[in-house]
Amino acid sequence: MKMAKKCSVFMLCAAVSLSLAACGPKESSSAKSSSKGSELVVWEDKEKSIGIKAAVAAFEKEHDVKVKVVEKPYAKQIEDLRMDGPAGTGPDVLTMPGDQIGTAVTEGLLKKLHVKKDVQSLYTDASIQSQMVDQKLYGLPKAVETTVLFYNKDLISEKELPKTLEEWYDYSKKTANGSKFGFLALFDQIYYAESVMSGYGGYIFGKAKDGSYNPSDIGINNEGAVKGAALIQKFYKDGLFPAGIIGEQGINVLESLFTEGKAAAIISGPWNVGAFSKAGINYGITKLPKLENGKNMSSFIGVKSYNVSAFSKNAELAQELAVFLANEKNSKTRYEETKEVPAVKSLANDPAIMKSEAARAVTEQSRFSEPTPNIPEMNEIWTPADSALQTVATGKADPKQALDQAAETAKGQIKAKHSGK
Repeated sequence: MKMAKKCSVFMLCAAVSLSLAACGPKESSSAKSSSKGSELVVWEDKEKSIGIKAAVAAFEKEHDVKVKVVEKPYAKQIEDLRMDGPAGTGPDVLTMPGDQIGTAVTEGLLKKLHVKKDVQSLYTDASIQSQMVDQKLYGLPKAVETTVLFYNKDLISEKELPKTLEEWYDYSKKTANGSKFGFLALFDQIYYAESVMSGYGGYIFGKAKDGSYNPSDIGINNEGAVKGAALIQKFYKDGLFPAGIIGEQGINVLESLFTEGKAAAIISGPWNVGAFSKAGINYGITKLPKLENGKNMSSFIGVKSYNVSAFSKNAELAQELAVFLANEKNSKTRYEETKEVPAVKSLANDPAIMKSEAARAVTEQSRFSEPTPNIPEMNEIWTPADSALQTVATGKADPKQALDQAAETAKGQIKAKHSGK
């Protein structure tokens, strides 16, 4: 879920050194001989354990072990691991958002995985990259999500959908009357605004030749980012977005307007499919629109993963379980039970998955998107950028002034908190 983006900054924990020598996923015989009677604990996401029920039962039978599954909100599992891991009450395998990987690795909370390249190659490039820190692997992807466009078919048909964000602006000018609206988005948050800003050349961090992020190169205030923010400001300035969708309660207002049939289209994510269906909205889902320069709006790809705790006393078996849970067969079963789009390449065109409109939209939008940066320095971007965008939305500052200040603040915080690495 998108709220997972704002990670807590944790205190430094000492990692427990555990050997993973010769523990490739195909080397199961030694694990079997030493694991008999063992118990593994898996922290799974809330209301998602049904997705791994069959896989857990099969693993227990094959390895003669007991696997205890505990449901916890996946975005907060690292917080709990920080306390429960050293106390010996934490999990062996947990699930978490990809953008928390860098912070967790820095704190010594995750075990590096020794997984063969043929296993890594099962997953989309973006999803496996989200699990890499300094070219080392710390998890296996289990699901991907990204923002998409939801539209109310009773208010606008698929054929009538504007093709570009600028056309959505024109549509909203004709539609918005203070109580009903055309297109809405939470553009006062960088998680959503980056979709526009990056389309004009903005970026969070620059990248080195090897694909790693360069935290000293911040692009949230370059010429393209400012141009994107200026377009965003027009929606607020011209009354096309209600004041209520600015700030902490904005997401609730936006979703309420859509479920009440007062907004023709909104940017949201697959996490709302169930809620919108329950509300009885006759909705459609598609990728985000293009911009006037011909580029498609981008978005952050969120990756959920299975990771091994650095405090696990049975790390080799825990890794084998993570590999098993995330394999192609179990990823497909998990989708059938949870409807979360799998990260396995071969399932991208699976008929059983692609018959879902939400899955198709996420898959298509992912083509134009990048993983949320997973380095610890990303923690210093969210608040300054969101604060700047809120001043842009409320008209208290022009885009360049606001974004320059945000970049300066972020650079100062990165220097103060991360320069000792």
